Amino acid sequence: MASGSTRVIIAALIGNALIAVTKFVAAAYTGSSAMLSEGVHSVVDTGNQALLLFGLKQSRKPPDEEFPFGYGKEVYFWSFVVAILLFAGGAGVSLYEGVVRVMTPRPVENVFINYIVLGFAMVFEGGAWYIAFKEFGRVKGSRGYIDAVQQGKDPTFFVVLFEDSAAMLGLTVAFLGVWLGDVTGLTIFDGIASIIIGLILAGTAAWLAYETKGLLIGERANREVVDGIRRIVRAQPVVRHVNEVLTMHMGPEFILVNISVDFADNIRAGEIEDTAAHMDHQIKTSFPKVKRVFIEAEARRGWKPSSISR
Repeated sequence: MASGSTRVIIAALIGNALIAVTKFVAAAYTGSSAMLSEGVHSVVDTGNQALLLFGLKQSRKPPDEEFPFGYGKEVYFWSFVVAILLFAGGAGVSLYEGVVRVMTPRPVENVFINYIVLGFAMVFEGGAWYIAFKEFGRVKGSRGYIDAVQQGKDPTFFVVLFEDSAAMLGLTVAFLGVWLGDVTGLTIFDGIASIIIGLILAGTAAWLAYETKGLLIGERANREVVDGIRRIVRAQPVVRHVNEVLTMHMGPEFILVNISVDFADNIRAGEIEDTAAHMDHQIKTSFPKVKRVFIEAEARRGWKPSSISR
């Protein structure tokens, strides 16, 4: 999965870097506000992919004394930063440029250049989008796309897919804005297109921020993992009751598990140790992303359920 994430991000980074240069050249040559907004969008996306690559690299650092559970949440932090930059950098500049151009319309010159650049941009961006879509389809499994985003624990896949989807939509809007201005002679369409692009970026950024926030705070493992762990623990002969199973993703490939168990009263300490070791092995074998398991022996009558376990 990690190699898939890296491949998706690198493809998007290269595509956006090439597109950004051509868009800015076209914007400078034609004076198109929509093209300038698209150039800013591509620069922001390029920087975002660089941050995601940095986050992935940091997240793979091994645990140390200061961070005993590793650095897996680095990728969550940098994904959240990407959402903020997309909102502030891409959406903010596009909205500002669009409003200015609507208030003070200016004719777009050499429109044919915009058509050429937008056409090439769609080809490059479409290639990056296809790679991101294909990888996301592979990791989502049988889930629907919306559910896969909501339940996914590796944000790099859907962050890049969201960005590339917004980019394709933005290119379409820019093309329509330039074309409408060309055929009608109303230069206001160029500014309107820039505003719409800004709104698209703002909506994308808001959704990305919402989806990555839970992972950054400490989201639980997917329901099938929690239920599977509970079944494994219940199946142990010396376990009378499973009080609660608490999980948290410390990174896309690292799940922390804490289990409160009521053991039978007539067993020896050695049996509890053997059972705990057996459960630990079974859980980690069944769910390879589970890296650490903590088991608490706690009588059911003395256990007070927390609000999350009710």
